[in-house]
Amino acid sequence: MRYRNLGGTGLLVSELTLGTMTFGGRGFWTAIGELDQTVADGIVARALDAGVNFIDTADVYSEGLSEEITGRAIVNSGRKRTDIVLATKALGQVGPGPNDRGASRGHIMDAVKASLKRLGTDYIDLYQIHGFDPLTPVEETVRALDDLVRQGHVRYVGVSNWAAWQIMKALGIADAHGWARFASLQAYYTIAGRDLEREIAPLLLDQKVGLMVWSPLAGGLLSGKYGRDGSAAEGGRRANFDFPPVNKDRAFDVIDVMREVATAKGVSVAQIALAFLLAQPFVTTVIIGAKTVAQLDENLAATGVTLSAEELAKLDAASALPAEYPGWMLTRQSEGRKAS
Repeated sequence: MRYRNLGGTGLLVSELTLGTMTFGGRGFWTAIGELDQTVADGIVARALDAGVNFIDTADVYSEGLSEEITGRAIVNSGRKRTDIVLATKALGQVGPGPNDRGASRGHIMDAVKASLKRLGTDYIDLYQIHGFDPLTPVEETVRALDDLVRQGHVRYVGVSNWAAWQIMKALGIADAHGWARFASLQAYYTIAGRDLEREIAPLLLDQKVGLMVWSPLAGGLLSGKYGRDGSAAEGGRRANFDFPPVNKDRAFDVIDVMREVATAKGVSVAQIALAFLLAQPFVTTVIIGAKTVAQLDENLAATGVTLSAEELAKLDAASALPAEYPGWMLTRQSEGRKAS
């Protein structure tokens, strides 16, 4: 397991993060996973033994039950709290009231207290806003997060599912006031869905913001278990929850090439999908979830897969984004101006 700085901070996080969306299984989240405490304990312990030090959850996962199970699993692992980088998120509806969601100061302050209690900890290493709230001024959100850092409730802050301009606006506000900057963005990115590379990836590199990749296998589609004819291995998640949206024709074209590379290397298609992401310079960590220890072990093994320059070029060509304005014009006009 390798460790990387989380954005421009001095915090080192493992290149794979354990996601806990499969823990609990309450309400809507039964479609994702229904792991009880005993199974979750085994998965957390195995991940920690493999060198994973980063665990990610959210207050909406299984209506708060995921946070409870995650907190207990950390205690049950016997590891020191300081050995683990614990991340959670807030934004979604967690109660019946109109202020029981969003990124307002009021909701953030209420949500962090509730998460601390469920997790059974006195601080959260990375506190993330789970999406963009169009009703709340960005200044209000950034100031509230800075207050949480100053109060010691959280140590670093980040966001998830924000557009490039929204992130840059928030960073500018934070810099102008000397407030805590976003250390990370949690975003969807796969070899079959590389849209993030157009605007977000250049921003992350320029502003030293770390990238945490969610759904790196596109909801299991890139696991190699699904056929172009619609067939799927038993227990495939997309059979019950067809998300995130993917251009399936394009995805299966990419899978065909991934399968060639995987067969030549004697590894799985899923491991090639993960290894491709880990080779990208703007990726800090890739979030992996699991329903079994065996599934977790397969994903963990991706850290041992090294893609050659030739293999990366082959995969890149098969999955490249179509040219889009202003990208094609920027490329044309910057010819001869790149640093040597």
